Amino acid sequence: MPNENSYEVALQKSNAIREGLAKTPEKFTMLTGDRPTGRLHLGHYFGTLKGRVELQNMGAKTNVLIADYQVITDRDTTEHIQDNVYNMVMDYLACGIDPKKSIAFIQSHVSTHAELAWVLNCYTQFGELSRMTQFKDKSQKHADNVNVGLFAYPVLMAADILLYQANYVPIGEDQKQHLEITRDIAERFNGIYGNTFTLPEPFIGKVGARIMSLQNPTQKMSKSDPNPKASVSILDEPSVIMKKFKSAVTDSEAVVRYGEGKDGINNLMSIYSCCTGASFDEIEREFEGKGYGDFKTKVGEAVIEELAPVRENFNRIINDKAYLTECAAKGAETAQRISERTLNKVMKKVGFLLK
Repeated sequence: MPNENSYEVALQKSNAIREGLAKTPEKFTMLTGDRPTGRLHLGHYFGTLKGRVELQNMGAKTNVLIADYQVITDRDTTEHIQDNVYNMVMDYLACGIDPKKSIAFIQSHVSTHAELAWVLNCYTQFGELSRMTQFKDKSQKHADNVNVGLFAYPVLMAADILLYQANYVPIGEDQKQHLEITRDIAERFNGIYGNTFTLPEPFIGKVGARIMSLQNPTQKMSKSDPNPKASVSILDEPSVIMKKFKSAVTDSEAVVRYGEGKDGINNLMSIYSCCTGASFDEIEREFEGKGYGDFKTKVGEAVIEELAPVRENFNRIINDKAYLTECAAKGAETAQRISERTLNKVMKKVGFLLK
């Protein structure tokens, strides 16, 4: 029997959530976002971006965060913060995030995030944070820069979520631990001061929540991968996309089927399924008797078609800096107003003298 907090149980609950969304989307408040460390890729697009657009168009209250505060915990990614933030605004809009339907904003432009994070630090235990997998991994990789911000990073993420009373957070398998500690912090605070924070539930998207590298399909697709063939940017030209898929790592069996030890083909099947909606069984039947070359070409063509509207939108807005600045400013203004309601409630309950 799976653990109540397991990824499998969260996936089952997500299917029920999806049914509820279709009936009463206005009851759902989402918080999601990305660290601005480079251009977004296919993993971001199928993992969360496409789902965010679907949620906003269904009528869910969708809050999308550009998490620039989180970037400085890892100083080797801070050289181009301003450019990366600006590019992420463009990428969001190009993918279909609509400022009239969603609240998209830059974290550092909304003061309540840092304020609530400090308060929540005082309701989070040292032992909880020291057990976080991401902290352990990054502190080993960057032993010369194990800073307090990296250690307290999950508390800032908790503040991001709890400020907007989000009841659902779209996540991948590797992010579930952060949501669990968010719930723990919220439950602890609520237990002391009474009902203050909504307890968020994980919302796991359909196939595509975990797109892998095209060159090393045992690892997630990453924008920091030194091999340019490993990831597909959402803005790559069609010819570049096709070359990357034709050079994707597979196996020697030459049979298109989903199975153990076929990480490369499994990944390509997941991508093709995300683009076409076909199940794995349908994909296996479609390519029965055909080689990997034919399959890779079809996957490339499907991705090119999927991303065509994104490139078209991007080309339309890339030179309209006034529009981009306006979108960011309006998003921050709305986020500040909404999040201040929660922060003021917290400050009052803790006992601070309000302005």
